[in-house]
Amino acid sequence: MKKQTKKLAAVLAGLAVVVLAGQADGVRTYISEIREGPGTQNAFDMFKEATGEDALLEAIRKKAEETKVPPINARVDRVWKAIPGYNGLEIDVEATYRKALGGSLNTKLSYVYRETKPEIGLEDLGAHPIYRGNPEKPMVSFMINVAWGNEYIKPMLDTLDAEKVKATFFLDGSWLSKNAELAKEIQKRGHEMSNHAYSHPDMSRLSAERARQEIAKTEELLKQTLGVDNQWFAPPSGDFNQKTVEIASSMGLKTVLWTLDTVDWRKPSPDAVVHKISQKVEAGTLILMHPTASASGALKGMIDSIRAKGLTLGTVSETLSSNRVAKASVE
Repeated sequence: MKKQTKKLAAVLAGLAVVVLAGQADGVRTYISEIREGPGTQNAFDMFKEATGEDALLEAIRKKAEETKVPPINARVDRVWKAIPGYNGLEIDVEATYRKALGGSLNTKLSYVYRETKPEIGLEDLGAHPIYRGNPEKPMVSFMINVAWGNEYIKPMLDTLDAEKVKATFFLDGSWLSKNAELAKEIQKRGHEMSNHAYSHPDMSRLSAERARQEIAKTEELLKQTLGVDNQWFAPPSGDFNQKTVEIASSMGLKTVLWTLDTVDWRKPSPDAVVHKISQKVEAGTLILMHPTASASGALKGMIDSIRAKGLTLGTVSETLSSNRVAKASVE
């Protein structure tokens, strides 16, 4: 009995030295020894009585304070207008502590992390256009506006599939009404489907009623044809005014434009498109393209150049959300 007590005392002393010295990674070795020895039920209670505090918990709290990444609020920028917020990241102290005491035993403490929401989100900013994601979020989106160019859609879908990339397709309503099966194919491949008005008008030239009809008609088609609950409106040709943004907002839609334009309708060479994107793309960039020969030919090269910068590709919804994303590894 005396030997067991001495062994436990030695282990507890070792634990105190390790934790109080701030070396949290070594704590679990001592916990393991406590558990495998006699008096397992009361060993940690004895330690707390001896030290006057739970040193493991304090070590986790200290690490949490040292490593905390605060969230970034959404804001309205003078140039870029509405910019989404970005979640913070911190150690979940309680979950980490419970895991340390009750989980599998290692020689290294395994921290549990959680995201923390900003106080101000995109939805709190009011009716403003959006041109980009948060510059701290290493994600990029392809915005593919579709009103014509059917012959290039499937080749582009095949490239996106091969590269495991999901894009957001903004559909012209009149195109959708005539190409429901092709739209369903795009959707079947896992891409996001959104609103590009009905007849490709200059939205700023329309009356309020006509502008509402243009958006509403396509929104109804998206719902009826594809079962889509949409949240984005991309004005044709990027033409809009504040009235357009407010009308879309009243219908539950945020107006989204682009950060970087491939200008593929001018028929540049695929190499020229890739060069432009590789030079200018950065975290939060929304890249505009259409189903054209230029975009189709450049798509693989664009994906490669984006990934070479450690950026991840996602849908517009993913890029404009406040959810965190890890920086992609660069091979």
